[in-house]
Parts: sequence; structure tokens; C-alpha cells
Amino acid sequence: MQKKWAFSSVLIVTWLAYSAPAGAESIYSENFFYWLMNFDRAKGVKPVADKKYQDECGACHFAYQPGLLPAKSWEALLNAEALRKHFGVNAELDDDALKVIHDYAVNNAADKSYYKRSRKIAQATEEGPAPLRITELRYISRKHHNIPEKMIKGNSGVKSLSFCDKCHTQADQGVYDEDTVAIPNYPHRDY
Repeated sequence: MQKKWAFSSVLIVTWLAYSAPAGAESIYSENFFYWLMNFDRAKGVKPVADKKYQDECGACHFAYQPGLLPAKSWEALLNAEALRKHFGVNAELDDDALKVIHDYAVNNAADKSYYKRSRKIAQATEEGPAPLRITELRYISRKHHNIPEKMIKGNSGVKSLSFCDKCHTQADQGVYDEDTVAIPNYPHRDY
């Protein structure tokens, strides 16, 4: 019986190895073996890997991973007009920098990702208008619904859900698991 399972496993892996290049346009096949070998890591969101994106966006706030919003959101957020009034701040970029950042965000958006959390965000945002704030996503709201407001807005170490990296100690790596949360000014897990 074990030989049967081993043989079946070899057939499946072989089939996947040879069928992946045929469907290279698929977000799943492009990095299938990376995903398979790093399944535990693939459950969050893909970490930011573009230096220009990290430097420009990270200069003002946490450089949110593109996998936290769908491509339609990045299209709406990353254009010259939108950046002139980026949440009340002028965040204009030169044309070359804007193109690099725009393309990186759109190509790595939630709906183009194989990471588990990104896929959930993509599915939750398929219908309707493009969400412009990560904190307004129903998926994100639901994940934070049981945290009292005093621990976020009333907490000088956090102030808002938009400061992901204040509580999620591995947010820069794309890890948002509950066991990596440490809410400032609340040393005990009272949440």
C-alpha cells in the first residue's frame, strides 16, 4: 500500500513539474515550487522586495505589501493625480519612480499573488469599487474586531490600525499571524 502512495506522489509531482511551464501565465504556476517548499511562509503576504518601493513609500509610512490590496486599488492610488492628495499629503513622485512603484504594486497585488492572506483579500474585494485603505477591508476589520478600541486608538504606541508594524512584530516580512502580535503598552495578552 505504501508503494502505491509513493508512486502516486511521484506521478503527481512529475505532472506538476511538467505542467507548470505550460501555464506560466498563471500566478500559481510561476512560483509553484517555491510555494510548495515554503508553504508556511506563503500563508501571509509576499514581503516587499523592491528597493524603490521600500525607499519611497517607507520614507513616510510602513511600506505596505502590495498583496494587501487588489491591483484595482493600486491603480487608483498610484497615479500622479492621486499622489498629489495622498490621504491629505502631497506624495508626488517623478515619472520614472512612479512607473517603477506602480508596476511593482500592480504586479504583486493581492489578486496576482499566491500567498494565502493575499488570496483571501483578493476574493473579498473582487466585487465592488476599489478599496483605498487597507484598514477598511472587511477581511482586516474582521481580524481585528475583538481588540478593544482603547488598545488601538487610545494607545499612544499604536494610534490606528494603519500602523500595522506597531503590533505585528513581523509585518515587514509579510507575517501577520496572531502569535507574532505584541500590542505596545499591553505586555500581557489581554486581547
